Amino acid sequence: MSAPADQISPIPSGAKVCASFPELLMLVEFVFGGLVWILVASARVSFPGDQGWVMFVSVFCFVITTLLLVLYMIGVQNSSSAWTVVDVFYHFIAAVFYLSIAVLEAGDTRFILISGDQKNYKINIAATVFAFAATLLYTMHAIWSIVRWKSSS
Repeated sequence: MSAPADQISPIPSGAKVCASFPELLMLVEFVFGGLVWILVASARVSFPGDQGWVMFVSVFCFVITTLLLVLYMIGVQNSSSAWTVVDVFYHFIAAVFYLSIAVLEAGDTRFILISGDQKNYKINIAATVFAFAATLLYTMHAIWSIVRWKSSS
């Protein structure tokens, strides 16, 4: 059964976005994604192609998460119930992308350990941990968004 066209989206607006679950996860996704971005940018890597993908994903997700957070705060999701689908789609894609960069970072970190570069090894370990943490957060957000989407339809 489909949802009525005039149904209000269950995604909260205003300050409630920062106090409701799973939107509260967006703040932590924002922080962890920013840390991955900063750590990868500060480390010297052996594989520039991998670093390019990691930087693209972390910056892309950082920007889109920020944009969605601002849009939810101003209440654009109240105009259409399609925003629940946008929320599900974005967080699923972000989870898959973050999983790919977490695995890449873990592999690259192994090669940095072999080369004996301790400073970059520690930076890449931190980036790998935060990438896996961001993957977990985006996955949890995607699952909760799916539950919300299914319960609203």
